[in-house]
Amino acid sequence: MNIHEYQARQLLDQHGVSIPAGEVCDSPEAAKRIAAHLLTGGANLIAVKSQVHAGGRGKGTFKSGFQGGVKLCKTAEDVFDKAKAMLGNVLVTKQTGPEGRLVSKLIIVAAPDIRKELYLAVLLDRSSSRPVVMASTEGGMDIEEVAAKTPEKIVKETIDPTLGMMPYQARKVAAALGLKGDLINQAVKLVLGVYRTWWECDASLVEINPLCIVRTHEGKEALMAVDAKLSLDDNALYRHPNLQAMRDLAEEAPLEIEASKFNLNYIKLDGSIACLVNGAGLAMATMDIIQHFGGRPANFLDVGGGASQEQVAAAFRIILQDPNVKGIMVNIFGGIMDCNIIATGIVAAVKETGLKLPLVVRLEGNNVEAGNQSLAQSGLTIIRANSMADAAEKVVKAVS
Repeated sequence: MNIHEYQARQLLDQHGVSIPAGEVCDSPEAAKRIAAHLLTGGANLIAVKSQVHAGGRGKGTFKSGFQGGVKLCKTAEDVFDKAKAMLGNVLVTKQTGPEGRLVSKLIIVAAPDIRKELYLAVLLDRSSSRPVVMASTEGGMDIEEVAAKTPEKIVKETIDPTLGMMPYQARKVAAALGLKGDLINQAVKLVLGVYRTWWECDASLVEINPLCIVRTHEGKEALMAVDAKLSLDDNALYRHPNLQAMRDLAEEAPLEIEASKFNLNYIKLDGSIACLVNGAGLAMATMDIIQHFGGRPANFLDVGGGASQEQVAAAFRIILQDPNVKGIMVNIFGGIMDCNIIATGIVAAVKETGLKLPLVVRLEGNNVEAGNQSLAQSGLTIIRANSMADAAEKVVKAVS
């Protein structure tokens, strides 16, 4: 689950991470009030930042024609004007796609005097099954670009999850970033705070880009998390009702929201062949083989290892709400799952929805004979396949 930048700031602040002063708002009047307070407190510049679940906001364009989802302002009146231009309008960035995202909240932040931009992140290294802290002197850039062009500028510190991150490891990260003097101590506190945020929130990613060396009003250097991205592990949300409350349904696709109600993993794609599969790996392979035979998958849909008849019916209803779908391929390997439960679920779903589209079903594994018999005796027009390749070839031919 993704959360907004203002929510990530709140969680980081709770764990002792230094962030610029600021507040979230949902009206131009509130934005002006916050800006006036920050300017009175000594801020010279105010950043007005659109809150959507997408990167590239600063280079984005509103459908109204207004340019940029992040603006710097010198006066409260200018903040009011910029907020008025952003709130209630749709922002389009490289990550939102052409449909864009409606901006309903802003954060108004005191823009610090930035002297150098760095990068810091915590994520799970799946190869070692351990947390890893990543840092780089190349802040402000996409880490993928840094990894491709200058991989030597990325430092990684693997953490023992039974011990947590130790202060000496945070000092190693600070040294790798070239920090000296009092910035070393600040970095240790900040890096440990970012790691605790990741661990205690059951996050999949905490990314600070940029992590900045800034000059304070007193002329001293300080370390500050100027921008933050935080993604939470959906599987752990039951432990965190406070984090569940941060979910913004307006930022999610309606069909994905509906799928989550039935514990289905669904992502809409732009093809014409819908997939209903059990297991993420098998779902990926199914999409690949559809593409191999000349088709285009309309979705990723994983019903999990023990789907019920109700979940199968819900999956069909969700699939059929996509107007681009011209055919459906069901690909089930029954390990734990009983193929006959899937088969009876398919029959019930087809009857309930009055399905007219081509439906190709491949069942394999636990109780497959009973499953195929249920399909054969249903009296429905269901195309059965003997293998994954056979199913993909048949569904592509059926929609051609």
